[in-house]
Amino acid sequence: MTPDGMPQVLVVGAGPVGLTMAHELVRHGLRVRIVDGNPGPATTSRAIATHPRTLETYDQMGVVCDILDSGRRIEGFTMFREGTRLARLDADYSTMPTRFPFTVAIDQVSTEAVLREAVARLGVKIEWGVRLEEFSQDKGGVQVTLRLPEGSQERLEVPWLVGCDGGHSTVRKQLGLQLIGDSSETWLIADAQMDVDLPRNSIYWVHTGGKTVMTVPMREPGRWRMLDTADVDQAADSEEVSRRFTRKFRAGLGRSVTVQPADWVSVFTFQQRMVQAMRVGRCFVAGDAAHVHSPASGQGMNTGVQEAFNLAWKLAMVEHGRAGDGLLESYSAERVPVGRALLGSTRRATFLVQLKNSLAGVALPLVFAVVRNVKQVRKKMQRKILGGVSGLNLHYAESPLTIVPSASPPSAEAQRGPVPGERVAKVSPERGATSGWGAFLGELRDPRWTLLVAAGDATAWSIAAGLAERHAAWLSVRTVGSTEEPDSRRADVGTPHPLPDPERTLGADLGLAAAGWMLIRPDGYLCARGKRLGEDSLKPAFAAAHILA
Repeated sequence: MTPDGMPQVLVVGAGPVGLTMAHELVRHGLRVRIVDGNPGPATTSRAIATHPRTLETYDQMGVVCDILDSGRRIEGFTMFREGTRLARLDADYSTMPTRFPFTVAIDQVSTEAVLREAVARLGVKIEWGVRLEEFSQDKGGVQVTLRLPEGSQERLEVPWLVGCDGGHSTVRKQLGLQLIGDSSETWLIADAQMDVDLPRNSIYWVHTGGKTVMTVPMREPGRWRMLDTADVDQAADSEEVSRRFTRKFRAGLGRSVTVQPADWVSVFTFQQRMVQAMRVGRCFVAGDAAHVHSPASGQGMNTGVQEAFNLAWKLAMVEHGRAGDGLLESYSAERVPVGRALLGSTRRATFLVQLKNSLAGVALPLVFAVVRNVKQVRKKMQRKILGGVSGLNLHYAESPLTIVPSASPPSAEAQRGPVPGERVAKVSPERGATSGWGAFLGELRDPRWTLLVAAGDATAWSIAAGLAERHAAWLSVRTVGSTEEPDSRRADVGTPHPLPDPERTLGADLGLAAAGWMLIRPDGYLCARGKRLGEDSLKPAFAAAHILA
């Protein structure tokens, strides 16, 4: 047992991943200490894309409005070649509904500022200039040595350590976790004012004839993020970078372009590497500490935020004594395959971005003539690209925590709803504005697990009431489709609370038939579901999650 006032988790790194980790750990009731070896917050950044699934996560965290206010919505992907617009692929999320059918262009500096304010509201103070030097661990905890800003050392012991300390992670190295993969090419990234007549709601891919560049509009008027993929000079200065991009964009866009001297330039060699495990005993890694890759699809920060969101509730369940240590094994089991798939998708995206093949100049006009003129092909391509980068198709079907339905065919209602392993917030902005969905989305902001039970069956309600009474500390039990319980008892803590659904949209979309039930994880993914709630219905799910019920 950790003494009161002492941290239960030490988070190393105060970038987006570490800040998300700290925020969620505190929201789940743990005491957190977060340190970062840098003297203060970053003033420049590489990550600018925040995709729909991460926006859904930020909504659960309660920070999405601040993120949206600090960024620009991107709703298209436009391709040019040597002065000709080949195609514009508009965002099409019809097969993967979300309340955020767009990507937000927001620089990492702004994202971190939003998250810092959020953790500050929870009482967490970031310790800048505090560097992790070394650590060891045993069954009882992690023994840590920190180097403080004035040069002295501090030694402490914490139950858990989470490394969110980037691609050169001290935590990963001292755990002996090897990054497996290969190095790739050197790219140039710059932020600058650009005078150009282009709609500011799209990413632009520009082929200049054997070479490609990309640009993304930022929130500030006239400001763009630019990326070059070839012939990069490590010593390039801002004036040279300005001339370089001006020349290439003029050639590729076929219009007047003037790029002002860049106020930030970064030249780097990206890698495609990942660890094969994300946990060693009482220590974990997340974000770039676990995988590094090309920025082509803008996945790095988004993936790290999802990892923090995945781990925090599991760590809290175990530290609070509500689940056994086996629950923590699901972190690697769920997230390592995601990282592996990410490397594959970023390799494909990198190939598309670079496109150096000598046949590209011949093939591109032909391919995109078909894309422009054949609606079905265009929609398929739009959905393929979006599905790969949005995070909305990510699922945990193979997770040890996912209880697969029986082999019997599901009912027509159940077929409409999410299956175990999928995210449950699969709803369009219009549908999400209905009363039932609004109440449910509010429920998902509760850091606890959620058990939904269709209203109208007295036996199911009685069983749900027992579960609510026994597990109120970590389980929220809600009845869908009614404003009061069958026996008219007051909906107090320890009894199921009604989740009104006057338009019947929520129950229909979730496929929640009479007496049906759904068990939802704190990160918004469906763990299990059934047609009728019985005394033993949740036992397989509780056992899989090592819940000490």
